Formats: sequence, structure tokens, C-alpha cells
Amino acid sequence: MSTLKMTIDKSNKISKINKEIYGHFAEHLGRCIYGGIYVGEDSPIPNVKGMRKDVIEALKAIKVPVVRWPGGCFADTYHWMDGIGPKEDRKKIVNVNWGGVTEDNSFGTHEFLDFCELIGCEPYVSVNVGSGTVQEAHDWVEYMTSSNESPMTDLRKKNGRQEPWKVKYIGIGNENWGCGGSMTKDYYSDVYRQFQQFIGGYGIQKIACGPSSADYDWTDTMMRKCNPWQMQGLSLHHYTIPTSDWAHKGSSVDFDEKEYYNTLSHTWFMEKLLENHKAVMQRYDNDKKIGLCVDEWGIWTDVIEGTNPGFLYQQNSMRDAILASINLNLFNLNSDRVTMANIAQMVNVLQAIVLTEGDKMVKTPTYHVFDMYKEHMEAMLVYSNIENKQLLEKDYLPAVSQSVSIDNEGKLHITISNASLDENFEIDCAIPRAEYKNVSAKVLTAKFDKCNTFEEPEAVVPAALEGVKLDGESLRFTLPKCSVVSIELC
Repeated sequence: MSTLKMTIDKSNKISKINKEIYGHFAEHLGRCIYGGIYVGEDSPIPNVKGMRKDVIEALKAIKVPVVRWPGGCFADTYHWMDGIGPKEDRKKIVNVNWGGVTEDNSFGTHEFLDFCELIGCEPYVSVNVGSGTVQEAHDWVEYMTSSNESPMTDLRKKNGRQEPWKVKYIGIGNENWGCGGSMTKDYYSDVYRQFQQFIGGYGIQKIACGPSSADYDWTDTMMRKCNPWQMQGLSLHHYTIPTSDWAHKGSSVDFDEKEYYNTLSHTWFMEKLLENHKAVMQRYDNDKKIGLCVDEWGIWTDVIEGTNPGFLYQQNSMRDAILASINLNLFNLNSDRVTMANIAQMVNVLQAIVLTEGDKMVKTPTYHVFDMYKEHMEAMLVYSNIENKQLLEKDYLPAVSQSVSIDNEGKLHITISNASLDENFEIDCAIPRAEYKNVSAKVLTAKFDKCNTFEEPEAVVPAALEGVKLDGESLRFTLPKCSVVSIELC
């Protein structure tokens, strides 16, 4: 077993890790909303205001900080007035982006914002730019947030909500370079400037549609043409594709060791994306007034055989837990500029943290990673460095990923993962000037393709990590192969 040297300088505080880095995304896609979050008040499945109790409790347990809604591609076909008022009067539409199914709009603005209040998170609402109007977007924000006397305030009250909601984040469009309108970067930047002019309200942060993956020119144009006071965030979308072939992305359940390693190598491209987009943003915003919001990320595989291809339903394995760990550590390490991230998606779609089937619910391995990492929220990133080992000869894949933070109570939180399928590592960690007396640690580990299923819901769950030794300024522990570990020192 190899020994890897690690160093933590708890006095070198780098940046605050915004809680919103641990955010989520819920789109009207497949069974994410209907059956996943919302079952209706008349459902035999236990619910609160139509929202599943089991899902609510699971999300509250990991302290979900923010949820992005209603999309995604759906956002730029969504007209919010269709989703308010008596449910029996709401317009039925066809979800042209995802499966061509009928959307009955029974889950609309009131339901989403009630859901956010139930789980205790900030709402992040994406307004329709692709097929909507400035007036429509303005009216929606006024409907949600205004306490003044106005037609939209009166309409909200008529529909049963007296007090305005607090909506902290407004996304102006989604993927407007693609499904949101096939716009050029110059055209969208002008459209953004127009829309943002008519969207206001106390405390609202406006997030512009940013680039797809490595489109650095899009970032450059937005930063050059949209001044810091016009936007507080710029989005970035990037998915990990196991095979790098969108037509044949690879299976979420049937893959070998080679594909496991290739997938994790691909997800490390996020490191380069963050580095390069940050460099572009820095040229125009040295004071970092504009945050980079990675509001769609995660693994995207082929759908489970026999399911609707437009529903994007895939399983979630230990491989995905390692992948989530790598990305969350990267977001932590870049929290000087990354202010939000939203895994895609929350329930039953892509890299979901929760899967449902009828009245059953299962927490995925990715869910448990979020649970193990939640102590980083609002803590300060501190300097850490570790010796590492490359797992592939030709492609970049470090064995170990890590990040470390210190919270307001002085507790030190270490999260670290080992992507190797063959080798445990002995971690010899030096923490100069450490005065910690107590240590606790958890480990999530299983065979790389192991999943939690409705028949075996706890096949992959955290357990106590034994053998962790804290001695003054020295911390030693074994990092098992194919594992994610969280450690707290106090």
C-alpha cells in the first residue's frame, strides 16, 4: 500500500464556499416533477401540499440550498400564466422537448415556491427568453416578489398567496445558444441586456446564459458586453459523457473497468473548464463581482433499456459517487469564482440523488456524497495539497481528489476520494499548528458498478471509517480503493 503525503494549512483561508455550490436542478422532464417531487394532494402517497413527504425529508436532511426550475430546455417553452389559478382551469400543453407528453401544469409557480419553503431552500427561477417576451418575464417576477399594489400582486392574492415570496435568483434564459433559441453570442448578449433591464426587485441576482462546455468566446462576449451591474452570475453547462459519443453515451449499469476509468478521466475536464472560464472572466471582472454558476453538471448516460428515451432515466452507481466527489471538490477549490452549481437532476433524471417508483423511494450513492459534503457549505476553503498518482498512461486521471474547509466553529472538514480500483492509499497528513482533539470519519465504498435499487436500497451507504489516527499535528488514515471519505476534526 502506497503512502501519500498531504498538507493542510488551516490558517491559509482562500475563499468562502457558498452553500449554493451544493444546489440542484428540477426540470419538467420525465418523472422528475410528476411522480418524483409532486404527486398531488389526493395521492395515496403521503404528501404535503401534493409534495412527497419522503422526498421532502430526504432533501431537508442534506440541507439543499437552492433549486433551479422550471428548466432546462423546458424553461424556454414555458409560459408561467399556464401554471397558476385553479388546477382544473390550467392549460394543458405538449412537452415538445422531453418525450412529447402532455404537461397539465398542475405543478406551477405556487407549487414550486411552496416546495422551496418546505425543504428550506432558495428558489432559482429561469424565465422564458426563447419563446417569451420581456413583458411576460417582468410580470412573472412582479407576481412572485412584489408587495406593492399592482395587477400582478392582486392576481397572486386572488390565487391564494397574500405575501410575496423571496426569489433570490432569476435566470434569464437557458442554453440560448441551443434549445433556448439557437442564438449567436452577440445576439443573446443584447437580448440579455434588454430582459435584465425590466427584471428587478430587492435582493434579486440575475444569472445570464453562459457557455456550453469549452465555448470561451461566449464567455468573453458576455463579460465584454454585459457590465457587472447587469448580471451577478454567468452559467456554465457541462456533462460528463462516458464514451464522448452523444449517440452512444454508454450504460449507467453495464460498464467495465476501462469505461469506469475513461468516465472519470472525462469528468476531470471540469478542472480545465473552470480554469479557462475563470481566466476569461478575470480579464473583465478583477473584483469577482460576477459568479460562475455551473447550473447543469453531472454524468449523462444512455437511458435504462425499456424506458422512454425522452425521460432520461438512468441508474446511479458507485462510479457516479466518485464522479460527484471529484466535481464537488473542484467547485470547492474554485469557490473564489464559482458561486453556484446545480447537479442535473434532482429526482429520476440523469444523475439523480433520489429515485422513486410508486410509493417507494431510494437514495442514490450520489445522494450520500452530498450528505457527506454538506459541512462545507458556508465554510472557508483552506489550503491543501496532496501527492498524487496518475491512473492512466495517456489520459489525465489523478487517483485522489480532495478539498478542505474550516467552519465558523473552527471545525476542519476534509473530503477526499480514491478513484483507483486496485490500490488503497495510506494518507499521511500534516496539519501545522493543529490543536484538534477529536476526529470522526465516514467512508462510502462499494464495487464500482454497484447501485442502490428498490429491492436493495442500502447496498451503497456510508459507514464509519475505522483506524483514523490523530496525533497533534499529524493525521493518518487509510483511503480505500473506490471510495469517498469525509473527516471532521474538532
